[in-house]
Amino acid sequence: MHAALLLLTLPCAFAVANAADGVIVIGHPNLTALDGSTLEKVYTGKVIEVNGVPITAVNAATGSAVRSRFLHAYLKQDEDKYTAYWIVRRYIGKGAPPRELASGAAVIDFVNATPGAIGYVDEAEWRAGVNVLLK
Repeated sequence: MHAALLLLTLPCAFAVANAADGVIVIGHPNLTALDGSTLEKVYTGKVIEVNGVPITAVNAATGSAVRSRFLHAYLKQDEDKYTAYWIVRRYIGKGAPPRELASGAAVIDFVNATPGAIGYVDEAEWRAGVNVLLK
């Protein structure tokens, strides 16, 4: 009986452990769910439109825990690599990194008010009514 219970709960525990370290990707209500590949392309400036909607991505503040977890989980990068990537892109005229906002509340407010906006917050900051694109 205990083995059966363990087998039933193991997939749930695995899913929670892999839920991008508690980071939720959110978007304006006019956006639909994204896959990890598209999200990576948005945050590296390779995609600026999804399903015909122009995208405005925002980042958490440099050095914040949620930004570090987001970069690791979704972009497979650390802060230094992500910053270096954008220095090169800016230098060769390929755009600028997403704007940084100071708090999860600021990200939620910006995303809800800006058509096509996408951002991420710590799972603990999520609130009802916020459009989750990827978790």
